Amino acid sequence: MSELFGTLPDSTPVHRWTLERAGVRVRVLSYGGIVQSVEVPDRAGQVADVVLGFADLDGYLAHPEPYLGALVGRYANRIAGGRFPLDGVTYSLAQNNAPNSLHGGERGFDKRVWDVEPVEHGLRLSRVSAHGEEGFPGRLVVSATYTLDASGALRLGYEATTDAPTIVNLTNHSYFNLGGTGSGTAGGHELRLAASRFTPVDADLIPTGALEDVTGTRFDFRESRKVGADYDHNFVLDKGLTEAPVEIAELHDPASGRVLTVATTEPGIQLYTADHLEDPFTPGAGIALETQHFPDSRTNWSSRARNCVRAGRTGRRRCTASRRAERSGGRGSGCAGGRRAAGMK
Repeated sequence: MSELFGTLPDSTPVHRWTLERAGVRVRVLSYGGIVQSVEVPDRAGQVADVVLGFADLDGYLAHPEPYLGALVGRYANRIAGGRFPLDGVTYSLAQNNAPNSLHGGERGFDKRVWDVEPVEHGLRLSRVSAHGEEGFPGRLVVSATYTLDASGALRLGYEATTDAPTIVNLTNHSYFNLGGTGSGTAGGHELRLAASRFTPVDADLIPTGALEDVTGTRFDFRESRKVGADYDHNFVLDKGLTEAPVEIAELHDPASGRVLTVATTEPGIQLYTADHLEDPFTPGAGIALETQHFPDSRTNWSSRARNCVRAGRTGRRRCTASRRAERSGGRGSGCAGGRRAAGMK
């Protein structure tokens, strides 16, 4: 089901689509592929929206920087100095997060209107990113599928095909607050991550190139514990890059009993605790778990963890977000799922 959500300043209409299955309701915008809301019950059966979003299009246009719920690309996360070498050519990008390029540049995929068509239990979003758009080489044909499975898990799948070598790293940038939006900080949520290493960063939040052991540090989430604050870091998933999604994370809100499990094909995940969110939200109001390839790669873009797509080839990634509520007396049984069928992330 779709409805008109608003109109851009250039008169382009933006539509909102609603998906419902197994007690879960998800609303998606054609603008930026944004997941505007995800409504799920808690342990008492009370339904709340568990992702941050705006009620109208003006909110997204006035506050673009948090990338709330957006489909981010061509290259999610940071690229050092807004430059990258590929096959002997250096490409320059907008330094929209000076001195770096962030989430695809000044007008990345999050600020584009996507074509949307219904598919079974979901949507297929698509667009063509022209050669040279935001400085990236190659004409990139991109599609993303958003579906709800029989358990109510949200499955995101990305595909990208190019006519020239290029780099691609797609993800969804939802901020989760399992207590419900407006319930306060998400820092009290408990997180488990299947990651024995992380990528330390420099002062500009660019990975140094090291892969450090989490043992004995605040980055060790191998056993579930309270998240806290001050994280904007990529974790190296123990499973590596896989063909099928593997469960790698669980986020739990003790107050509501809601549990989010994340499965992905990707080798990394960015934990961002949103410490710099501004009005109308408050710092720490949500937690982003962005499945991805590692940020930047100053040593060798062409071979780094398959973040490069070659002419005539199609890159595919998948991810699933499964949400459930504790049963009375404790946590419910595990829920299979993946998170974002992640587009090259």
